[in-house]
Amino acid sequence: MLLSVLICTVSTFGMVSGGPAVAREQMTYAERLGWPSGTKVVIFHVDDAGMSYDSDQGVAQALAGGVATSTSVMMPCPWVPQMAAYLKDHPQTDAGLHLTLTSEWDNYRWGPLVGKPAAPGLVDPQGYLWPEVKNVLDHATVEEFEKEIRAQIEKAQAMGIAPTHLDSHMGTCFYEPFIESYVKVGIEKKIPVLMTGGHMQHVGPEVGKFKLLLTALGERVWKAGLPVIDDLVTQPTNAPEYEGRKQQLLKLLAEMQPGITQIIVHCTAPTEVFAQISGSGKARAAELRLMLDPEIRSFIQKQGIVLTTWRELKQHRDAAGQ
Repeated sequence: MLLSVLICTVSTFGMVSGGPAVAREQMTYAERLGWPSGTKVVIFHVDDAGMSYDSDQGVAQALAGGVATSTSVMMPCPWVPQMAAYLKDHPQTDAGLHLTLTSEWDNYRWGPLVGKPAAPGLVDPQGYLWPEVKNVLDHATVEEFEKEIRAQIEKAQAMGIAPTHLDSHMGTCFYEPFIESYVKVGIEKKIPVLMTGGHMQHVGPEVGKFKLLLTALGERVWKAGLPVIDDLVTQPTNAPEYEGRKQQLLKLLAEMQPGITQIIVHCTAPTEVFAQISGSGKARAAELRLMLDPEIRSFIQKQGIVLTTWRELKQHRDAAGQ
């Protein structure tokens, strides 16, 4: 899980001075951003925009007709121009950047935007981004990492995409020694970064003694004027059949604690080609169906759950002051 990765990597920020006051520690980030006490605020976030034609179609359907509220774009991928055109036609879309340092599929690959000569540690012998996070950690330098994520931001802006937030494909940005650059660049550019510093209900029981470190890291981002969320769910459903997935999601929504929770989904409208990329097409199609399911929408309304976006979080953060 993404935040499980963070547990092992926040030592860089573990000595942040001036921890939050006790009263603030007892407040959720939803409350600190102006929502009433007890409010459940949710971002349904669709990962992997721009990764493929099928991914782009799934993103567009989930955002236009479903409960999904946000997405993020993988800038090194081949279908980014189509997503950029969609965002131009739908300027209110909450679209961030899914900072991409890996290329995990066997027969469908992409390379770094800066090119191999500028960042040789980011690429495998074939010239593509490494397939696994471990490979990046073993070979890439912090300088190469930061050069590439800056290039991805610059490319997005050149294509007319004004990112509402930054997050990380496969969690690479949350490992030492890269996490500090990830946060630094977000703060410098005043772009919100995915960072969890609240109750972390779904991060897992292994948080334990590391929760204070994560809280300190979240507070650093907050003090820089950027929003922070309370919790992150990276795999909301895994049942083999659709009805099982629906019940898992309804249970998650019913039992989640108040605060801001981002729920990550991978919505795809798979054609026959997607099977040549990944065997995950059935699961991704099911997650798209969940976002479009009227029973899910009705449950959210009946529960009083507030759906939000990263753009709205930043607006709330700006209004909250220090």
